[in-house]
Amino acid sequence: MSSRRSRSSGGASRISDEQISDLVAKLQALLPEAHLRSNDRVPSARVLQETCSYIRSLHREVDDLSDRLSELLATADVSTAQAAVIRSLLM
Repeated sequence: MSSRRSRSSGGASRISDEQISDLVAKLQALLPEAHLRSNDRVPSARVLQETCSYIRSLHREVDDLSDRLSELLATADVSTAQAAVIRSLLM
């Protein structure tokens, strides 16, 4: 893998294996999955897969919440103060 990294770097500064491990550990700490928080070494590929899954789930959640908010705003009385506040926050 290091030969692939050195070929693609084109003379730019390289990231060491230790730095990659540190970045993966930081990424792992951001994940809410309890099974990934153990002190056991988790393969980097697993951390990256879990990160991608988590980001996809966040996207779905944002989409769902946006849809629900749109429905609420569509049915809300446009003259209410609450609707005006919500719209001002979204703009």
